[in-house]
Amino acid sequence: MIEGAFSLVQTLSSIFVFLIGAAILSLVVVFIIDVTQTKSTVRRNFPVVGRFRYMFEHMGEFFRQYFFALDREEMPFNRAQRSWAYRAAKGVDSTVAFGSTLNLTPAGTPIFVNCPYPMLEENTSPTKPLTIGPYARQPYDAKSIVNVSAMSYGALSKPAVLALSHGSRMAGNWMNTGEGGLSPWHLEGGCDVVFQIGTAKYGVRDENGNLSDAKVREIGEIEQVKMIELKLSQGAKPGKGGILPAEKVTEEIAKIRGIREGEASISPNRHPDIDSAGDLLDMINRLRDLSGLPVGFKAVIGAYGWLDELFAEINRRGIESAPDFITIDSGDGGTGAAPMSLIDNVGLPIKESLPLVVDMLAKHRLRDRIRVIASGKLINPADAAVALCMGADFVNTARGFMFALGCIQALQCNKNTCPTGITTHNKRLQRGLVPESKAERVKKYSQTMSKEIGTIAHSCGVPEPRRLRRFHCRVVQDDGRSLPLDELYPEVAGN
Repeated sequence: MIEGAFSLVQTLSSIFVFLIGAAILSLVVVFIIDVTQTKSTVRRNFPVVGRFRYMFEHMGEFFRQYFFALDREEMPFNRAQRSWAYRAAKGVDSTVAFGSTLNLTPAGTPIFVNCPYPMLEENTSPTKPLTIGPYARQPYDAKSIVNVSAMSYGALSKPAVLALSHGSRMAGNWMNTGEGGLSPWHLEGGCDVVFQIGTAKYGVRDENGNLSDAKVREIGEIEQVKMIELKLSQGAKPGKGGILPAEKVTEEIAKIRGIREGEASISPNRHPDIDSAGDLLDMINRLRDLSGLPVGFKAVIGAYGWLDELFAEINRRGIESAPDFITIDSGDGGTGAAPMSLIDNVGLPIKESLPLVVDMLAKHRLRDRIRVIASGKLINPADAAVALCMGADFVNTARGFMFALGCIQALQCNKNTCPTGITTHNKRLQRGLVPESKAERVKKYSQTMSKEIGTIAHSCGVPEPRRLRRFHCRVVQDDGRSLPLDELYPEVAGN
């Protein structure tokens, strides 16, 4: 027995010596590589040790989020915003105690003006469906104010799309496909679907990449597809097309989009066949005639003189030629992958662009004809309510529903390494996202958003959210005082 123990000790000692030797050899190899390479100054001057800089730099993102950042100071979404979305999605108590952690003094902070006699519960009214596309063969009566913004299958995983589809059906909101085409997973849950056509015409393109009339007709024949959205641009990357890395272009996704498997999917930065207001209206009416569905467009607003030209052309042709809706995306919107220069510095934020477009529609007497959808960082009830005060008819959110799915803001969307399985096609990582349970969270998030937007409206003295007006919200200025939105953005008289 003693001999056996002695033999085991010798074996373990040999293994230990081998491991130590291997580690030393590895360090020597790394040392030689570092001192001889010419790309990194830090590694050349501080071999081996310099490599820790990159590890700490990467890990710093996560340590700041959980240990160092205060509740209200992170970007793009702080801990307080994310925590509210998580609680809403789980259906747990969303109340807080003691006092607000929101600093009300920074410029741009919205403050709603409560009235002395808020709406009693029995005097409130449910939000009624709003018709979009009265001149389409199949107008759409949209039930929910809060809806799922454009996120493509490909950018999102199959389990994520399934959860959004089932959850949206249970909540009664629509789901936008994003520009990546219509997958079976969008339809499986039974929700209303908005089919987006991006600059590459994924899902409705012919073999040459041009719009296929036959495929548009097929889309119009699918009962769940309720509208078509023509994407001109999005807030995170105006002037840049969609980017899907090659590792995400699977055989299935390639077939849905009509592209080659394993090659990066880069959309053109604009529609080559749309070069003027007339071209845009021609395309909208072509899509509407082919599909029978309401058709609108999505854009982030920068320059806005083109809208005057567009609205004037509509009035020249007749209001039936108008887009049925306009989705206004914020310059600080999100995406799976985009150049930082575009994400940070191009496009107007929704707080400026939304009232601008609403007023231009009123000036051209088109406000009742064209529905307005607001999109971009509107993940909490207050953000959505501000958009409604400014004139939005609907609110879209993508990242709010991503948080409902369990997104932890790991900022890995473009790397196929999303730890929550939402934006990856790695089967091991997808396994953690169970569509059945996440669908419940999608439903609860949507319902809680709608309920608390209504709570703000009732506090302001109106029976339902679409009755909110600009005078119901004030915005803090540089001097610390607040001004009502209707003074900052005087409403234009119109229909």
